[in-house]
Amino acid sequence: MHVVHPPELSDAAGDDDELPEVLRTYQTWKGSNVFFLGGRFIFGPDVGSVVLSVFLIVVPVAVFCAFVARKLIDDFSHHLGVLILVVVIVWTFYVIILLLMTSGRDPGIIPRNSHPPQPETTDRGIEVESGLTLTPQLRLPRVKEVMVNGMTVKVKYCDTCMLYRPPRCSHCSICDNCVERFDHHCPWVGQCIGRRNYRFFFMFVSSATLLCIYVFSFCWVYAIRIMHSENTSIWRALIKTPASIVLIIYTFLSVWFVGGLTIFHLYLISTNQTTYENFRYRYDRIENPYNRGIFGNFKEVFWTSIPPSKNNFRALVHREPKPLTRITGGSSVNSNIEKIPSDVEIGSVKPIWKNIARDDGSNDGGPQRSGLGRCGSWDLQSEVASITGIGFSDRINRGGSSGSLEVPIK
Repeated sequence: MHVVHPPELSDAAGDDDELPEVLRTYQTWKGSNVFFLGGRFIFGPDVGSVVLSVFLIVVPVAVFCAFVARKLIDDFSHHLGVLILVVVIVWTFYVIILLLMTSGRDPGIIPRNSHPPQPETTDRGIEVESGLTLTPQLRLPRVKEVMVNGMTVKVKYCDTCMLYRPPRCSHCSICDNCVERFDHHCPWVGQCIGRRNYRFFFMFVSSATLLCIYVFSFCWVYAIRIMHSENTSIWRALIKTPASIVLIIYTFLSVWFVGGLTIFHLYLISTNQTTYENFRYRYDRIENPYNRGIFGNFKEVFWTSIPPSKNNFRALVHREPKPLTRITGGSSVNSNIEKIPSDVEIGSVKPIWKNIARDDGSNDGGPQRSGLGRCGSWDLQSEVASITGIGFSDRINRGGSSGSLEVPIK
């Protein structure tokens, strides 16, 4: 009699080794981000700049507390001197919290697709002299079109994330992610500025401006009090407090930077632009399809709920297996989709502030007035609806060579 023996323990162990490895999403993340506390905080690859920014904030404030605010405690009655010290300490903590809320959260990253969308267009069969017809080759269109307030906006395909970017989305070449309402990659906070952290970025910059003005002002107050108490000139009084001289120069230079950014972003908010759009599309020359009026633009930034992240970085996932390859003519390929060269630049205007608006060099969501190629099969409706918060109708002409999606914005 033939007896089938049960598998040995070593064989069972070998079967377990073949099971896919279970990891957290942040452990398999394909972007350049750095995660802390088990994926609870996400930073850009230049996370070290956050430490530098904290240093540039805390050290001057510590010098101010030790050599200026502490000397003013006894110079004001009714505990006003103590209030000067308390306010600067509390405000500094507030600025640092805003910095961490800007740099340590998902700015609006769109999850990557695991495979390209299904192409809708093919090349017709090529007939040869023998009467045979070659197999048509699949083509993936490089752009889709959506209508925003009657203006055509191009939506470009991202080869890295394998998706069509929603309007106002761009791929950051530093973080290697597609980000919703991409504004710029800020080297001082070490993170992209997008839909989910732009509000905190503006609050951080404006609060840092007020902190600089506060320290600058009370350094002069301290120098003036020395001048009156010793009946001397203001310059001799400043010499007696070298810490005030250093802080006055430091805060004066800093307020030009953070204050200039505050004013610039006030202008962007009032006109509903991003930094990337301002330098690339020049809405002063063409109509901005996203402009809702000054009140509506400020309401969109400060009085609307921040959408939840599209990524659960702590979710359990299986490690993706290596993509299968097939041999064709002695070479290995992963897909039969042909990439078509893209020619979708808008005019001749390029971003001139490359440290502020960094992108992978592609055109993302700029207003256009002419039709381009057909749409692919990615579900653009749901993505645009989730971004704009409104509905729209599909107007793709599947029989023609171009198509559009109409997105009415109220």
